[in-house]
Parts: sequence; structure tokens; C-alpha cells
Amino acid sequence: MLDTATKNEALRAIAIALIERTPEILRANALDMQAGRDGGLGDALLDRLLLDASRIAAIAQAVERIAALPDPVGEVVDGQRLPNGLDVRRVRVPLGVIAVVYEARPNVTIDATALCLKSGNAIVLRGSSAALHSNAVLAAIASEAAVSAGLPEGCVTLVSGGGHEELGELATQTETVDLIIPRGGEGLKAALKAVATVPVIYAASGNCHVYVDASADLDAAERIVLNAKTQRPGVCNAMETLLVHEAIAAQFVPRILTHLAEAGVLVRGDARVLAYAEQAQSAEQPPSAAQAAVAAAEDGARRNGNGPGASLPPEPASEEDWDTEYLALTLAVGVVDSTAQAIEHIARHGSGHSEAILTRDTASARAFQLGVDAACVYVNASTRFTDGGEFGMGAEIGNSTQKLHARGPIGLRELCALKYLIEGDGHVRA
Repeated sequence: MLDTATKNEALRAIAIALIERTPEILRANALDMQAGRDGGLGDALLDRLLLDASRIAAIAQAVERIAALPDPVGEVVDGQRLPNGLDVRRVRVPLGVIAVVYEARPNVTIDATALCLKSGNAIVLRGSSAALHSNAVLAAIASEAAVSAGLPEGCVTLVSGGGHEELGELATQTETVDLIIPRGGEGLKAALKAVATVPVIYAASGNCHVYVDASADLDAAERIVLNAKTQRPGVCNAMETLLVHEAIAAQFVPRILTHLAEAGVLVRGDARVLAYAEQAQSAEQPPSAAQAAVAAAEDGARRNGNGPGASLPPEPASEEDWDTEYLALTLAVGVVDSTAQAIEHIARHGSGHSEAILTRDTASARAFQLGVDAACVYVNASTRFTDGGEFGMGAEIGNSTQKLHARGPIGLRELCALKYLIEGDGHVRA
């Protein structure tokens, strides 16, 4: 019911409070980071958990960007005057109370809050125990700032503690909660599917592919592949499988394997990838004894997760590798005979998140766009762009791989339902 100006003022108050209370946020995050290290959290999860001054500033900037976006509430989607004289409009309205369940990503606390408040929704936050201290401070900051700007008490609520029983309780509050959005791995998704009676939009994991077509610009392909895998490997829009057309595989596979190894990526390849790697290795000059010793040390360090291991050869890929979201510097690589075969592979193993083709052939690009069933399909660009901020949505709650209501980044409009407004002048139905 609140006007746009009041909601925008609340978001600006949150952004200002985040900057002013950065030291408090960092102290809380340090407690979570130490607990994560002590508890054996992996590097990808620790990276998601980490907050520093620059990340907090970026979160505050995202809130400011959301404040500057058009208010979706009341937006007229379409309308018409019927032959009988009735005026019909379809407008966006808030969903109501949205519960967001998420894992070790404290930035989601603020991103989700800003999006929900701007779209006229109250929010219930349920973060993971890994970010307990960070989430508590961030939710308190957001709630206090929003209420001070005129939003009602309880518009931002944090639910903490408990395990699957508490999650089940939240997921069955049909009289209180209008929608649940889980943002996490397949385990969280499965846990909710087993119990939820409240509607759910799954911000799901991503098994993303990049396919290098026969006509691809190989210099551009190299840059895109490295960006898609290594720029931030622990996120859902990072590439997990690379497919290469047979026509250029002999040239491109050894080249990209070298650069991936230099970047610390462990490759798991199919039979043809392993063969191309072996051919390239045998064509090189034999190493000196000193070089061999260094290479052996690097290989050992890499296998133990302690070094880049640039000379580490690819390992054989298992069937399971094609279905795995690694969220780490591990990549499955395969060779295909055609664009059609690449599309078939993605249909069999993809998660419907983000898929890319690198090509200079218009027919191949069009076939890929039409044939790949995913929320985001790219031509000659990295999958890392699947993000609400990058798409001009300010931020996102997550990326939906479902086909109903919301698909892709979940932003302001996706947090609204539709309502028909009908105006007449004494009309009755005959």
C-alpha cells in the first residue's frame, strides 16, 4: 500500500546504514569465516561467505540501483475496452509475504530484502548457520533502517536456528507465507520438495555449458572459456562443461587445456580430449631432468589442492562428471561432432540455467538458440552474465530454472502477481 517515494527512501536508508556500520558487519563476518575454516568449509563456500569493505560497498550500491528502478507495483501490463464497454486492465501487485531460504551467502540478506521491499512485499529471511552472525547483523540493519523510513514493523524478519524441522515448519505456513524462494544446492531443493505446501520458485543450481562451434573465433573462445570457468568458479553461472566441435578440436583442445591448467583448473575429459592432450604432449620437446622434477612437484601439489599444477594432464571423465556442478576449479571437457550433438548433450545433462555457443555461423547460432531449453542462452558471450545486476534488474534473489511464472534472474517484476481491474458503468451480464 505504500507509495514509491517511501519505499525508495527506505532502500536509501538501508544503503547508507550498510556503509556506516561496515566495521560491525566485518566483525560479525569474521566470526563466521573463522567458524567456517574450523568446520572445514570448502573454498567455494568460504568465498561466498566472505564480506569485505568493497563487497559491502557493492551490496549498498545494488540497493541504490534497486531504489532507482521503476516501481513494478501498479504497472499496467495490458488493457482494453471490451465491445460491451467494460474497461479491463491487468496490473502488477505484490505477492505478499515472501520467505527466502539461502545458504552461506550473506549478501542475499540485503539483495533479497531490497527487492522484496521495493516490490511491496514483506520478507522472511532464513539463512544458514554458516552465516549466522553476518545475517543477524545485516537483517537488523535492514529492518531498523526500513522502519525508520516509514515501513511497518516486521517487514523484514530473520528466522535463525533449527534444522530441517524448522524448514519444514516454514514451508507449510500457507496462511502466512505466500511464496518460498530457496537459493542453494540440490540438497536444499530436495528438502523443500519433500515438505513444502507453500508455493516455491526454485533458484536452482547451474550445470552450465559452453560449446565451441567449428566456426568459432578461437581467440575470443579462449577468453570466454577462461572467463566462464575461472572468473568466479563457485557460482551457479560458472561453466561446468566445455564442448568442442571435432573440426577444430585438434587445434583448440590442446591450446585451451594449457591455459586452463595454468589457471589451476583440473580437467576431466572424454576419450577424444585425452587423445588430443596426449598427442600435443608427445609433440613437445622432452623435458630436462630439472623440468621433470618441477613438473612432478607441481602435479603433486595440484592433486593435493595446493598449487596450480600447470603440467597436470586431464583425467578421464566419468558419466557422473557430465551431471556435476563442481563450483570449483574442475571442468568436464568433451568433443562433439555437430551443433545438434552439442544440443543433445546439453538436453541430457544440463540443468536449464545458462548455456552458450561460440560461433560465427548464423545457422548454428540460431539452431542453438531454438534447440537449447534453458533460462538463458548465449551466443558469443560468457555464461557469467546471468545475473540480475548485469541484466539491469539491480540485483536478484536467484536464478530460476523453472518454466512457470519466473524463469532466469528473479527481480522486481518476478516478485509480483497480476490482478485484473475491471471498470464499468452499471454493466450487468445478459
